[in-house]
Amino acid sequence: MSAALLRSASSQARSLRDGVRHTLLAVAVICAVAACGDKTEPPAPTDPAAQTGQTTTPVAPIASPVISAQVAAMSVDQLRTAARAAQAEQRMYAPAGNNAMEYYLALRDKQPNDAAIASALTDLLPYALIATEQSIGRDDFVEAQRLYALIEKTDKTAPALPRLKQMINDGQSTLALRQQQQTENAEAEKERQAKLEEDRKKQQEEEQRRAAQQAAQQQQQQQQQAEAARQAEAQRQAEAQRQAEAARQAEAARQAEAQRQAEANRAATVKPTASDLRAISTPQPKYPTDALRAGQSGEVLVEFTVGTDGSVTGARVVRGNPPRVFDREALAAVKRWRFQPIAAPVTTRRTIGFKPGG
Repeated sequence: MSAALLRSASSQARSLRDGVRHTLLAVAVICAVAACGDKTEPPAPTDPAAQTGQTTTPVAPIASPVISAQVAAMSVDQLRTAARAAQAEQRMYAPAGNNAMEYYLALRDKQPNDAAIASALTDLLPYALIATEQSIGRDDFVEAQRLYALIEKTDKTAPALPRLKQMINDGQSTLALRQQQQTENAEAEKERQAKLEEDRKKQQEEEQRRAAQQAAQQQQQQQQQAEAARQAEAQRQAEAQRQAEAARQAEAARQAEAQRQAEANRAATVKPTASDLRAISTPQPKYPTDALRAGQSGEVLVEFTVGTDGSVTGARVVRGNPPRVFDREALAAVKRWRFQPIAAPVTTRRTIGFKPGG
């Protein structure tokens, strides 16, 4: 491995280690104690199985090899390239068969005296240690054993190995006890539910018996009440019929009066039509200069509304022939028209012609 690549890998490892320095502090303390030859044994981890009188049996490591056969079969150049790519993509220890540690371990098997490889593995070791503890914390002991095997192959004398091994064994024992407790709890809950179901059935039978007695007592009362209700209903329906008949008669009278009033209003109100319009002033439109110069003729159909005071309150062009040549002058002329006052607004249409010299 080149010096530049080694410096890059070491820089990446140092950067991540700075971020997790609090997590590695415990490991550093253990290493310092081991280096100084301190023989004081730390308190043994509490074994959940021992508390219950059971014997803890360490689970055997996973059977798969530390380095996959596919990685072991790669050439030195392939392994070096793959290791660099894995580091660049932060695949330090996972996934299995495609991570930097496996590639560097395979490289070390092929080139055991390469100091750069040893340095890279040393930089990767803290990553694997943290990942192992995290796997144990989430009860993923298959992954924890795989990472433990990577650490062990990297450095069999790593001070953290005994602790990690004990953590894996304790975690597996705790998980087994927890699962056993869950099974026992499930059985107890099943028995409790069965007892509740039995009590429920007994209570239901008793309630049904009391309900039958009450039904027998209420039947006679219901018959008497039903007879009284039938008589009351007959009276209510007779009264309702009388009221409905009176309402129908009143409604018929109201409709007849409304019809009579509507007829009277229609007779009194005659809406004016276009034939009722009497023009007072209808000035002719100006002839557009360009059209006059060109000797162009045409016509415009204008729709307009005459208000009650005889003025034009709105006008629009319906059709112009030719289009848009005479429209503006036609609208301007119509808006100046005046008619005699009328009873109601009337909308009509007029065609205004334009002819040179006309």
